[in-house]
Amino acid sequence: MNSDTPASGNSSSDSESEPVAAATPFEWIGGESRVRALTERFYDLMDLEPGYAELRAAHGSDLGQARQRLFMFLCGWLGGPSYYTDQFGHPRLRARHMPFAIGIKERDQWVACMDQAMGETGVPQDLRARLKESFMGTADWMRNKGV
Repeated sequence: MNSDTPASGNSSSDSESEPVAAATPFEWIGGESRVRALTERFYDLMDLEPGYAELRAAHGSDLGQARQRLFMFLCGWLGGPSYYTDQFGHPRLRARHMPFAIGIKERDQWVACMDQAMGETGVPQDLRARLKESFMGTADWMRNKGV
């Protein structure tokens, strides 16, 4: 594919919300600094919003390690640098989250918190909708308790 052609194959006049050079969601979101901003806002919201209380409680008292790991994971998952797999190997998301009780409420709070963070950090609407759908599928797969 030509580097001047977006992943969708549309010219810039066909798709105003997706930059011409954005070959990956990582590039479309704005690169590493924007993934960092998204991750930081996600965890800040978890601390600030009472509607995410169960989600916040599941993370323990210190969010520092969780912030860094999610940032590293999202960079690679979105098509950017593979920081997470370089340091920790395959994400094994379900296995790594088994120690935490994840039910419908936690799933919904995680997705809602991430969606709010995407909105507040200016993730383009088309990308936000795609990511929210992917996040929901993954979060639902991570459930390990009935409710």
